[in-house]
Parts: sequence; structure tokens; C-alpha cells
Amino acid sequence: MILIMNVGNIIDRSIAHLEGGPWAAHTGACSRHNAKASAKRRNPLYTAEQKQRRDATPWTLIQGILAPLQFFVFLVSLGLVINFMINGTGFEAATISIIIKTFVLYTIMVTGAIWERVVFGQYLFAPAFFWEDAVSMIVIALHTVYLYAVITNTLTADQQMILALTAYGFYVVNAAQFLLKLRSARLQANASAERSNMGLSPAE
Repeated sequence: MILIMNVGNIIDRSIAHLEGGPWAAHTGACSRHNAKASAKRRNPLYTAEQKQRRDATPWTLIQGILAPLQFFVFLVSLGLVINFMINGTGFEAATISIIIKTFVLYTIMVTGAIWERVVFGQYLFAPAFFWEDAVSMIVIALHTVYLYAVITNTLTADQQMILALTAYGFYVVNAAQFLLKLRSARLQANASAERSNMGLSPAE
């Protein structure tokens, strides 16, 4: 859990730095950010009941453990795949690592669907995580196609690795989606606590 908090803090600082840069004004990011922040105060990621269910279910802890585990497996596998693409060696090790990554992905997706059911009342595509789930389906599809290619030997070694890298690219996008969404939830919770301390209602 400490690792998760540290990653979240790093992301917070990075995004805050980008939002404070001189290019933000030119792109209109500041005004859009303010408008979105106002909307988020009216439409929090979790209702009070959902937040209570989120904090009470053990599936939240399971997700918190599996997410950094999957990222660690991804980094190791990515290194092995790149080594094969550059040097032409270690194909078996790279293949095994991708298969392990795929089954860790399946595990986190199944447990994530259960978590979503407990918190939001549906297994997938709850409004709060609709786009994250949509990209997750692409990630799962690409990993599954890779497994099929390995089992049936329908692609060459290089093609298999390129397919794996494509799946990994979408995985990085998906991981960023979830991290940004969790950051948003944390900022909303902090803002709500500050307003409560000031004696204001959550919507003010």
C-alpha cells in the first residue's frame, strides 16, 4: 500500500507541474481544469454509500496488491521483449514473461469486475469507470490474441513480440487512466474534507 501511495504522489506532482506550465494557458487547460473541477464537486466519483462499500470490501485491498504486481511483471517482461527485438536472443524467456503478464491481467480484471459489482452494483462499465473498462477490453483482447498466436504458432517470433508490444502500449494507457481516476477521487475526498472543516456543505 505504501508503494501505491508513493506512485500516486508522484503522479500528483507531475500533473500539477504540467498544469502549472506556461503552455497550459495557451491550450486553455486552466479554464477547462477549473470547469471540470467545479463539475466534479457536483458529481463526485463515489457517492457516500459507494465509498463506504469501497472501503469495507476486501476486494479493494486485493486490487491494491495486484495493480503494482502487474506493473512489476510488465516492466520485467518489457525488458525481455526489448532485449529479444534488439539482440534476437531470449525468445523463450520473453514468451514466458508475456504469458505470466497475461494471466496476471486476467486475474486483476476478474477481481476488478467483482470489486466494481460490490461498489457500483454492476460487473463492468459502471459510469464512473466506463472508459477505463472500455480500454481494458482492448488490452484483454490483444493479450488473448497473443496467447492464441503462441498456441497455434500462426505468427513469427518477431510478429508475436510486436503484438505483445502493442498490447503493452494499450496497457500503459489503461494504467494511466486508472491512476488519473484514482488521483481525481483522492483530490475530491481532500476537497470535501476541507469544506467540511470550514463548515461548508459538500456541494458548495
